[in-house]
Amino acid sequence: MASNKRKDIIQDDSDKLIIRPLGAGQEVGRSCIYLEFKGKKILLDFGIHPGLSGRAALPFIDNIEPEELDLLLVSHFHLDHCGALPWFLNKTRFKGRCYMTHATKAIYKWLLADCIRVSNVSAEEMLYTEAELNASMSRIETINFHQEIEVNGIKFWCYHAGHVLGAAMFMIEIAGVKILYTGDFSRQEDRHLMAAEVPNLRPDVLVTEATYGVHVHEPREQRENRFTRLVNDIVTRGGRCLIPVFALGRAQELLLILDEYWSSHPELHEFPIYYASSLAKKCMSVYQTYIDAMNDKIRKQSAVSNPFKFKHIASLKTIDDFDDIGPCVVLASPGMMQSGLSRELFESWCTDKRNGVIIAGYCVEGTLAKMILSEPEEITTMSGQRYPLKCSVDYISFSAHTDCNQTTDFIRELRPPHVILVHGESTEMNRLRSHLIRKFEDDPECKLLVYTPKNTQSVELRFRGEKTAKVVGQLAAEKPGEGNILSGILVRRNFKLHMMAPEDLQNFTTLTRSTVTQHLGIPFTAAPRSLVLNLSQVAGELEQVGDKQKPGIRVFGAINIFLENRMLVLEWESSPVNDVYADAVVTVILKTESGDCPGNTDTPIQVDKKHVRTCIQETLEEMYGASMVSLSEDQQQLNVTVDEKKAIIDLESYEVKCDDEEIHSMIDVTVKQLSACIQPLKLTPATT
Repeated sequence: MASNKRKDIIQDDSDKLIIRPLGAGQEVGRSCIYLEFKGKKILLDFGIHPGLSGRAALPFIDNIEPEELDLLLVSHFHLDHCGALPWFLNKTRFKGRCYMTHATKAIYKWLLADCIRVSNVSAEEMLYTEAELNASMSRIETINFHQEIEVNGIKFWCYHAGHVLGAAMFMIEIAGVKILYTGDFSRQEDRHLMAAEVPNLRPDVLVTEATYGVHVHEPREQRENRFTRLVNDIVTRGGRCLIPVFALGRAQELLLILDEYWSSHPELHEFPIYYASSLAKKCMSVYQTYIDAMNDKIRKQSAVSNPFKFKHIASLKTIDDFDDIGPCVVLASPGMMQSGLSRELFESWCTDKRNGVIIAGYCVEGTLAKMILSEPEEITTMSGQRYPLKCSVDYISFSAHTDCNQTTDFIRELRPPHVILVHGESTEMNRLRSHLIRKFEDDPECKLLVYTPKNTQSVELRFRGEKTAKVVGQLAAEKPGEGNILSGILVRRNFKLHMMAPEDLQNFTTLTRSTVTQHLGIPFTAAPRSLVLNLSQVAGELEQVGDKQKPGIRVFGAINIFLENRMLVLEWESSPVNDVYADAVVTVILKTESGDCPGNTDTPIQVDKKHVRTCIQETLEEMYGASMVSLSEDQQQLNVTVDEKKAIIDLESYEVKCDDEEIHSMIDVTVKQLSACIQPLKLTPATT
């Protein structure tokens, strides 16, 4: 009768994938995502919070041990994704490897150096110096788009993210489980950047931004027309137009739009356009260097002329180079106006109602750019003075972040079973979560679980796949049959398992095989026969080894014992099992020597064979019933009947004969063990 065997599923902590935001969890800023799986530990980005300063702006790294990290991947050069990287690389015990794309590394140094120079914080609050920024460059390695790299068993490669020049989405694979981290990305091609790629592999987990929640961007043409019309209105009414931007990213997009618009409107040529950034010339050189990372339109145009050599735009390095004498357009960094040129110009112009500010990107809570969108009556300057806010303030999103529709379509193409939302304010993030659940709840091809963790809150997912091992070497010489048991050494390297014979270790691995033979001497003065008897009670049947000149016995089939000049010498090949056997043998020897064992005598033991036969018969009668056991007339055999099947036991040799294997095995074990307990000791020659 077949029985159902319950299979217990053993929970293995190494099967648990932990994803924990240390920043950007239900907030925008200080992006830093921690991954842990199969003992591998990774950080994704290490940014600062634009609305905070000093250590308060850092991710919550108290929850991790930096020295245990294998890898740090940086998605792009914006400060909220890499602004704290020099601090982390110089002032923690991080020993892992750090990667970003070539364009990101080129811009990272200049952008952060500029941030240090314009930062409006005291020396005590500065997270790092320019020297520490320069020192971090040697720790950063570069990766090409679509190039696969492996570090400590972690495979990763990256795709174009479309957000800014060099922005990357990272696909990470650990033990066959794939995690896609988008960073900031955009699925809409603009004037100079390509849209984010859709990976051709389905990730098991998607970690993606939720910056705009359920908001849907207006069409590009409509957005550009509204932007140029606003700029036109401000300068033609005699005002100064301030457009706060980051030095790289949306600035180049807006410069392309304004230069084209000015070219087609000669009446505006009297109004100058300035690109006010200490990095202006450096930024343009980077964009010219990495033309190949941009879209087809820019690449084709670059074959004829430099698309970033503008006819109607001049560069300003500092405010001292600027003559504020009339209507103009100024694109100034930084984009959130916390300090720098954009903050200085805003404080100079905000009291004149003819002037206007156009916020062209996403604003983080706690920044001046976010605050003026609510149109307060007054603002507080960097010096602490209060100025009335009379200039116009408009918001047109040129932010190259994905919107609700783009995110939904992206997920529909990838069909990941798990989606983790980061980089979004809690309200917008939860709205997007609800939208995604409703959108995919009836889709049989895309069953989503959506998570919105807070900072330091972990999402724990289990991935338990079938573990398979490749058999190599001698073990693979013959094809195994169904039910065959293979015995060998299981070797694991970077989540790949191979089984091989010990002799093949040096052929398929860098390991070598060696044998350690143990020798142990113990003084012994007791009767040798007492020791043999006591060992037989512990180990069962003993074997004879050696020769006439040096006789000995083998215990447990592994431990050889020789008596030499009142000294017992033990020899065995060391292994975990053999070492345990040796400990047991030593214990028996010491007890025999001390006289604690009952067999401490050299007198030959006489056993009554009739008594042995009687014991066997009574034991079998108790097991199978008296009517099932009978003694032959010559009293040399016992007949046992079980389920109408007959077994015959020879009472001289104690051999059992039976056609049924299961009955034979049960009776044979009973007879052998019972006779071994009360029979005189038998030594058998060791097999070689």
